[in-house]
Amino acid sequence: MIEEVEEHKEGPPWTIHRRFSTFEEANIFRNGLLLETDSIQAKVHWARLRDDFVVKTRVDPAAALAIEAELRREAKKKRKAKLNKKRRKK
Repeated sequence: MIEEVEEHKEGPPWTIHRRFSTFEEANIFRNGLLLETDSIQAKVHWARLRDDFVVKTRVDPAAALAIEAELRREAKKKRKAKLNKKRRKK
C-alpha cells in the first residue's frame, strides 16, 4: 500500500513583537493581541540565550493567502487595462 504524504508548506515568517522577563507578562500581552485582531497568530517563545520570553506574531496563513490572491487579481486588472489602452491607441 502506497501512502501519499502531503508536502509541508511554510507560512509567513514570525517576527519578534516584544520581550518580557516572565512568562506570565508575555502570556497576558499575547492574549491581548489575539483579542484585538483575528487575522494574526501569536506565540510565547523562550529565548534561552537572553533568558527572557519573546512574543512572536505573524499574519494568519489563511488570511495571507486571501491577501495574496487579492493582490494578484489587482495586478491582473492593471495589466489588462494597460493592454486595452494600447489597443485603443492604434
